Formats: sequence, C-alpha cells, structure tokens
Amino acid sequence: MNIVEVGKIKFGNGQLVLLAGPCVLEGFERSLLIGRRAKEIAERLKIPYIFKASFDKANRSSIKSFRGPGLKDGLKILADIKRELNVPIVTDIHESFQAAPVAEVADILQIPAFLCRQTDLLVAAAKTGKVVNVKKAQFLSARDMSNVVEKLRASGTEKILLTERGTSFGYNNLVVDMRGLPIMRGFNCPVIFDGTHSVQLPGGAGTSSGGQREFVEPLVKAACAVGVDGLFLEVHDNPAEGLSDGANMIPLDNLEKLLSSALKIHDAAQLLKS
Repeated sequence: MNIVEVGKIKFGNGQLVLLAGPCVLEGFERSLLIGRRAKEIAERLKIPYIFKASFDKANRSSIKSFRGPGLKDGLKILADIKRELNVPIVTDIHESFQAAPVAEVADILQIPAFLCRQTDLLVAAAKTGKVVNVKKAQFLSARDMSNVVEKLRASGTEKILLTERGTSFGYNNLVVDMRGLPIMRGFNCPVIFDGTHSVQLPGGAGTSSGGQREFVEPLVKAACAVGVDGLFLEVHDNPAEGLSDGANMIPLDNLEKLLSSALKIHDAAQLLKS
C-alpha cells in the first residue's frame, strides 16, 4: 500500500483517519464550532482528524439552493479554521482554475464524484503537488477508477486517495457494493469510506436530496470490517438546520459513539490481517 502523508497524518499505514465537518461552510463561527467539537471527539479516541467543508456546492439540485460563500470568502474561512484548529483541511474543487488558489490553503484537494472523469480537473489537481482525494462516481464501478488513478499518476502524483460514496441504484437511490473497497485498494491507493453521502437519496426531495442517516452506522461498521484507511463523515450540531445535506449528516452528539464502535471493528480487522 502506498503511504500518503498529510502533514503528520498517514493514510495506508493501518491507522483510521477521520475527515469530518459540515457539508458546506455555514459562516466562520458555526463551521469552527462544528470542527472544534469533531476534533475534540477525535482526540479522545486518538483518531487523526482532518476538517472538511465545501466553499461552493456547485452540484446542488435546485438553482435556489444554498451553495456556500464562494471561492474567495470560502478560502478565507477555511484558512482561519485551519489556523484556529491546527488541523489539515480538505475541500472540493469543481473547475481547473480553482486548483492553484485552493492548494494555497487546503492540504487535500477533493474531486467531487460527478467530476471524477474530468481529465483537465484531475491534471490541474495533480500538478499542485497536494494530496488528491477522488470520490468514485455514482455511475462508475470500482474497477473503472483505475483509469482515474492512471490519469493522476501520468500527471506526476502518487499522492492519491480514493473514496467510496455509493453507486446509483435506480432513481433517487444509492447502494454500497463493499467489494469496491478492496478493489480500489488494489490500485495501491488508500481508500476512504464516505458514510454520509452513501445514504443520500439524490434528488429524492424534489428540489434537494434526501437521506437515510439511520443507515450510516451499519454501513460504516461494514466498511471498517472490510478494510478502509479513513472515514469521511458530514457532521452538524443541528442537521435540521443544515444548509446542505441535512438529511444525511450525523448529529455531533452521535459522532463519538459511532466512531468508537467503528474503531473497534477497524482495529479488530487489522489484527486479523497481521
């Protein structure tokens, strides 16, 4: 397994890493509050923590949906949170021109699932020298991600993470094929499981996506048993007030219990491998 380093954090060395935060930046104060509580929980459980949030949700269902503060203001908020929490940052880019300015703040550039085949976007992300986390598209098989990995490697980077976030299963529904986790790890890349987007119901609420957060816990546990290097979770102090993906975000009050159970399963799976 290729070890991918983000500061002092290592993916692929047998340790479970947490990437967590709100779906989209909801101003500095609230986003910081969410990040601070997630960091405190991770520290108690001795799980390396990376803050995640989007500065722009360019693929919202409706033109009227909240997208976030945008590139300039969003990067300022992310930089301030990074400084306050002293943790690495991961955020999405949607267009090639965003790669360079976002790389000045973020430690990991994330490629959204819908855009994972966009060659120019992948090349631009790779050329920044930052770690690139690519979410597997809902319409691709795990094996198809080998082409994505090849594009990144051809562009000069081995700092590649792959994330499973569910596969389209008819209209407005996703299913997780756990075979995809070892398949993608077979590309010599650390693999992350996105437990909250995997229970999304895309477009299921008409002008927004629905979600079934009650299935986050069993899917996260299953992924840890199969084998993953990180967990990607969208969390919020009050998901009902969340401005994006509220239906599948995890309440912060439930995060520690979920992670504690997941960590035990992950550690047991690691012991069985040794």
